[in-house]
Amino acid sequence: MAWFKKNKPEEKKVRPEAEAPRGDALGNSKGVASTTATLAHVLRHARITEKATMHSADSVYTFDIAARASKRDVIAAVRALYKVTPRMVRVVTIRAKMRRNARTGKRGVTSGGKKAYVYLKKGETIT
Repeated sequence: MAWFKKNKPEEKKVRPEAEAPRGDALGNSKGVASTTATLAHVLRHARITEKATMHSADSVYTFDIAARASKRDVIAAVRALYKVTPRMVRVVTIRAKMRRNARTGKRGVTSGGKKAYVYLKKGETIT
């Protein structure tokens, strides 16, 4: 029980201003600087579909992204990972769908998510 605790609670240490966290290049003050390590979770992987392949000829690339990622997160991740500045980013939510298993007949749910269309200037590419 907490009544008979022998140890006293420690006081919280206050960090000096020199060690205070700074915001990243976009002005976000999350306490973590913008690096490739912190942005690697934003872009999960490239979305390889027939439609996405056709768009890549027009310098539009499609990525599956984290469910909590924003447009600004995607822009920062593309800048850091591919060294390219996007002209525009559009984010689309993919809804979850009900599916039936053909063998057992049971119903299940496919997971939804988010995808981002990254528009680059003409002539710029992502490899």
